[in-house]
Amino acid sequence: MFHIILFGPPGSGKGTQSEKLIATYGLKHLSTGDLLRSEINNKTALGMEAKSVMDKGQLVPDEVVIGMISSALDANPDAKGFLFDGFPRTKAQAEALDKLLKLKNGEIGVFLALQVSEEELVKRLLNRGLTSGRSDDTDESVIRKRYAEYIAKTSPVADHYAQSDKVVNIKGEGTVDDIFAALQKEIDARMK
Repeated sequence: MFHIILFGPPGSGKGTQSEKLIATYGLKHLSTGDLLRSEINNKTALGMEAKSVMDKGQLVPDEVVIGMISSALDANPDAKGFLFDGFPRTKAQAEALDKLLKLKNGEIGVFLALQVSEEELVKRLLNRGLTSGRSDDTDESVIRKRYAEYIAKTSPVADHYAQSDKVVNIKGEGTVDDIFAALQKEIDARMK
């Protein structure tokens, strides 16, 4: 199995590129937000635990999220690999994910980081806010706070994977196809 982490700040094009990567490589998309909703809707033990935490306005503990990821991996034994989206967000989560994958005889193949300037992100998100219905995409100060939070909290995750030479920075500005071609080039060079 070939596992990919696609990383980038809000508005960097992760959603668009994820769809293309999944279609091209036959990967399973693993979005922790989708996993949480699914586990809650299916009333699993992990889902009910997550719901009770979320209902109190707290963040779901890493162990619960890792448990859900483990279940998703087990439920898809024939998958060619997984594309991780929205996870890991912290160094502790990255370490927990690495440990889980190692238990299942896997590892992260590549950590692809979409690089987009803050000004371009603000422009994209304000534009997206015109049609998305997402209130957090309509206020420039909120967008800039989200970007600052992304930089502060997630750069340690990139540093973690840089230690094992898995981080590849990809210019996330240009056409969708040009960015996809750059992502493909890096994946193809690492797939066995």
